[in-house]
Amino acid sequence: MLPAPRDHGGDLAAAIARHGGTPADWIDLSTGINRRPYPLPPPSPGALAALPGAEATAACAAAARRAWGIAPAAACLPLAGAQAAIGLLPRLAAPGRAAILGPTYNEHAAAFAAAGWTVAEVDAPAALAGADVGVVVNPNNPDGRRLAPEALLGLAGTVGRLIVDESFADVDPALSLCPRLGRPGLLVLRSFGKFYGLAGLRLGFAAGAPAEIDRLAAAAGPWPVSGPALEAGRIALADDRWAAATRARFAAEVPRLDALATAAGWRPAGGTPLFRLYDTGDARAARDRLARARIWSRAFPWSAGWLRLGLPGSEAEWRRLAAALSAA
Repeated sequence: MLPAPRDHGGDLAAAIARHGGTPADWIDLSTGINRRPYPLPPPSPGALAALPGAEATAACAAAARRAWGIAPAAACLPLAGAQAAIGLLPRLAAPGRAAILGPTYNEHAAAFAAAGWTVAEVDAPAALAGADVGVVVNPNNPDGRRLAPEALLGLAGTVGRLIVDESFADVDPALSLCPRLGRPGLLVLRSFGKFYGLAGLRLGFAAGAPAEIDRLAAAAGPWPVSGPALEAGRIALADDRWAAATRARFAAEVPRLDALATAAGWRPAGGTPLFRLYDTGDARAARDRLARARIWSRAFPWSAGWLRLGLPGSEAEWRRLAAALSAA
């Protein structure tokens, strides 16, 4: 029997089962995935027909290295999403104590617990000290908490290994540790699908000291990433103009979303340019009100009031959200 899925955004089937409609009727704002994806060309016949070879993997990794400024001393490994890296990381050492700065993305704790680690969620960076592994999501999901690279480098000296999940760091490149990687015991995870709006491709990266990345590669096995995903990453990560325009669009649209939510009586509680977090007072009631307009949002089982919204894509989606919030 398959284990029950953990609570996540993107669960549109649950929304439809409860509120009706078809996928085409809904606007899914329950994730932090860009709803205006990168305009990829169709995959080449070779990417679809052949096993992805070392050359394609190296080309995708090189594109990521250049786009994110990964230090020359570090290695970079493409994987099937940052989630694949999260599942592999507990294998780098014998089980010990993992401390995770929370509240945050719940798969980090789940992966270490499943591998036999003792897992503790801590509420302050200093509380990571002494752990065999420390995990920080930066910027954090869902509240957008940010730690400066200098602070993270200081933390790295207090734990056996520091894992920094930068899945949402494309919106704030200055926050990234990628240019400072190379020392043992410091790993960074990056997501491709969120900022580029292509989550279905399942592409992500782990970067860090070559010996540790080699061990991850051995655990991942041959062909951990599909040929079309490697090709897509190589193309999109090279497009600096699109990335800059997308950051500028987010910067302009975040105040628009915050204003709509504030007018509805919600209080901004954090977030990033890819998603916003609001204190609604009653998150489940707020989610259900939006769901009646076929807009899906993200509530959290550990918070009565917090609701997360991604940014709409088209102007038509913005109008639908504005109407739903006005009615609420």
